[in-house]
Amino acid sequence: MSLAHFLVLGAILFSISVIGIFLNRKNIILLLMSIELMLLAVNINFVSFSYYLGDLSGQIFVFFILTVAAAEAAIGLAILVGLFRNLKTVQVDKLDHLKG
Repeated sequence: MSLAHFLVLGAILFSISVIGIFLNRKNIILLLMSIELMLLAVNINFVSFSYYLGDLSGQIFVFFILTVAAAEAAIGLAILVGLFRNLKTVQVDKLDHLKG
């Protein structure tokens, strides 16, 4: 497989995640999943360029991105569980009263 195959796969995943963010702004869980998919697409591009250029720095950078993504998912889901316990919903439009 060539570099173009991996770049097309990354572009498809990134496009799906952008479409998921813009089309579904009501459910917080789907928004978080779309953000994680976007980070996965970026990671695929980093690893593919790193492999084809023969440099390990891209693969090392992916570990930092995965760490940030895991922290983002854990904190986001913790906030989401707290909101669900108090408001009994995960819909974004029901969270308007949280504005300061």
